Amino acid sequence: MNSLVTLLPFIVLIGAMILMTRSAKKKQQQAVDMRNQMQPGSGVRTIGGMYATVKEVNEDTVLLDAGPGVELLFAKNSIGAVLSDDEYNRIVHGIEHDLKSDADSVPDDASSLTETDESADAAASADKSVDLGKKDADEEPSDSTAAETDDEPKKTDGDSDAK
Repeated sequence: MNSLVTLLPFIVLIGAMILMTRSAKKKQQQAVDMRNQMQPGSGVRTIGGMYATVKEVNEDTVLLDAGPGVELLFAKNSIGAVLSDDEYNRIVHGIEHDLKSDADSVPDDASSLTETDESADAAASADKSVDLGKKDADEEPSDSTAAETDDEPKKTDGDSDAK
C-alpha cells in the first residue's frame, strides 16, 4: 500500500504529460489540415500578421499576392490562418457583410431586449439632469451661508491654527 502512495505522483505526472502531448499533436494536425486546404484565391493571414491572397500553392511554399505587383514567397508553415471570403474582405477591403439580409440582428445594448415601453419612459425621465445642490461659481451664496463664512477667518494653504 505504501509503495502505491509513493508511485501515485509519478503516475499523475506521466498521465498529464501524455494528455498535453496529445493536445499539442491534435492542434498541429489541425494546422497542417488548414494549410493543405489553401487554394489559389484564398485569403490568408501569415504568422507575422500580413494579409494576402494565395496565388500559387507548392509542396512546401506558397506564393502570396500582397498587392498590385507585390508577390511574396512564403513557407507553408508561416501561414497562420486561412480566412473565409467574408472575413478577408471585411479585414482587407473594409467590405462589411450585408447585415440587412440577415433575418434578425442583435443590438449592441442588451438592455433594449428586456426594456418595455414603461421602463423606457422611466429611463428617459431619469436621464434628465438632477440638481444635487451644487451651485455655479457665478451665483452668490445665500444670506445664511454668507453670515457663517463671515464669522470664521479664511485660511490659506500655508496657514495653520496648530502650534
